[in-house]
Amino acid sequence: MNTVFCSDHSRQAGEDIIGNATNYQTYILVECPLPWTSEAFNSKWVPQNLRILVEEVKRAKLPIRFLLIANDISHKVNYTTLLIYQRKEGLSNGFCKQEFKLKNIEQVAAVVQKWLWGINSNSELETSTTRDILVCTHGSHDKCCARYGAPFYFKLTATIADLCLDNVRIWKSSHFGGHRFAPTVIDLPEGRYYGVLDQDSFRSILTRTGDIQCLNKVYRGWGILPAALQILERELILQNGWDWFNYKVAGKILEQSLDNNTILAELSFEKPSGSFYTYQAKLLKDETKTQQLKSSCNATQELVVTKYAVGSLWLTSNKVMSYST
Repeated sequence: MNTVFCSDHSRQAGEDIIGNATNYQTYILVECPLPWTSEAFNSKWVPQNLRILVEEVKRAKLPIRFLLIANDISHKVNYTTLLIYQRKEGLSNGFCKQEFKLKNIEQVAAVVQKWLWGINSNSELETSTTRDILVCTHGSHDKCCARYGAPFYFKLTATIADLCLDNVRIWKSSHFGGHRFAPTVIDLPEGRYYGVLDQDSFRSILTRTGDIQCLNKVYRGWGILPAALQILERELILQNGWDWFNYKVAGKILEQSLDNNTILAELSFEKPSGSFYTYQAKLLKDETKTQQLKSSCNATQELVVTKYAVGSLWLTSNKVMSYST
């Protein structure tokens, strides 16, 4: 029996997990009771019309990620929650949410189809929830998410209750990448990814208090930025502290060497006060952190995982934005 856990291997190797947030334009989250099969949308409770739609979106290579979600009462309620998170354009602090309460999961495909066509649905509703926390517990896809994700979900549920965070929902989620970082989480609407979490580190993330340096170990990156820029963003978080989470950000890669050893990146951000800054950085391939690792428990061979570090960082622009009313 194979008892090797990819997350244990990653931890023992001391892998730096930054730069591993997936970059999607849209997340479509469908409430569906467990159990889920390894390929989540082949699960028992997923209707055929939804399976067909998911496959059509995949074939069209649209930047959309479908995920199944559930909580402890999903199998008891007489409605299905559908959440669509769409990335904001330009300077951004994450994603915009649309929420639907549908009579059953069979209605999901039609509502999503209308959304794809730009047609409004009369089933959308306003909600006081300001954060949806997704914990990957998809053990049939990778056993690390059962071993580490499932217990963390229950601990996190207790933490939310303890902190009296009424506007935060915790969801079990199907696979969204990064088994070897289990327990791994997406924090929406920001779209930030975390991994190798414990209760103390995520308590700091939930409340934005405590030692910001914890992000050195648990921050996978921000899903609105390309992987290389996630490394630069973490550097700026550590410089600015928890206030950074109130800023709007945009970034781009300016140059990349042919051998991919050097990347010139630019990241701009705006503070709530209207101050606007642009930084550039040279990112260098970090040979000391580039390793051979198994990407999942079921992987038959190791992959070379290339890591980068911020070689130099400089401010290129600093101005105060003025807005006319």
